[in-house]
Amino acid sequence: MILTWLYAPGDRPEVVAKALCRGADAVIVDLEDAVPVSRKEYARAATAELLSERPPVPVHVRVNALDSPWGGADLTALSGLRGLAGLRLPKISAPEQIAAVADRTGGVGLHALLETALGVERAYEIARAHPALRGLSLGEADLRADLGVSAEAGLDWPRSRVVVAARAAGLAPPAQSVFPDIRDLEALAVSCARGRALGFLGRAAIHPHQLPVIERAYLPAPAEVTAAEEVLAAARATPGALALPDGRFVDPAVVAAAHRTLALAARMATR
Repeated sequence: MILTWLYAPGDRPEVVAKALCRGADAVIVDLEDAVPVSRKEYARAATAELLSERPPVPVHVRVNALDSPWGGADLTALSGLRGLAGLRLPKISAPEQIAAVADRTGGVGLHALLETALGVERAYEIARAHPALRGLSLGEADLRADLGVSAEAGLDWPRSRVVVAARAAGLAPPAQSVFPDIRDLEALAVSCARGRALGFLGRAAIHPHQLPVIERAYLPAPAEVTAAEEVLAAARATPGALALPDGRFVDPAVVAAAHRTLALAARMATR
C-alpha cells in the first residue's frame, strides 16, 4: 500500500540514487517538467541505465507528454526494463491515449495524470480505458492554470471527480498532487488532512522532508484503530447490519472501511 511517492529529476542520477534511500514507498523519476529541453536525451539515457536492474524501491517514470518531441522516444527507451514499476503519463485527456501507450509498452502499469479541464471531464472514460491503467491523479499546477483558479476551493470539484472516477473504475484511491512549499510542513499537514477527507490515499512529495508528514496524515490514529477493531469484532459476532452500544451503525460498507484502517495500521506496525 503506497502512501508516499518522491519525485526526483531524471537528469540528476545522483539525486535519484539518494531518493531511493530516503524512505519513500516509491520514487518517481521525472523526465518532464524537472528536466530542461537541453538535457532531455541525457535524462532518458540515465534513467534507462538505472532501470536496467531492479532498484531497492519501486520506481515509476513520468515521461514527457505523448504529443511532445520526446514522449515517444521515452516510451521506446523505457519499455521492457527490469527495474520499471510503472509509467506516469502527463496531460492525458482522452482514453485513446492510454490504449495507444498500452499497446507500445507491453503491459507495464500505467498511471494517468489529468491536468486539463477536458481530462477531468473524461476522468471515468480514461480510468476504464485499458486494463494496464492502474491509477489516476491530478496534475494540479497545470490544472490551476487551465481553469484559471487560485483558491483551494476551486479544485474541490476536480479532486472529488478523480476520486469518484477511480473508485467507479475499480482503481486504487488516487494520491494527492504535490504540495509546492517544501518549508511549510504545517500547511502540508493541513492539506493532507483535507485530501484524506476527500478520499485520497497518500501523496507525492518533491522533498524528502515532506515524507513523514504525509505518512502521519494518512496512517490511522490509535482511536481509529480501536474503533475499526470494535467494528470487526461486532461484525464477526453478529453478521448483518447492527448498531453498536455507542450508537454507531455497522453495515458492509463500514466493515470494509474498518478492514482498510487495519491494513494501514498493520503497515504502521512494520515500519
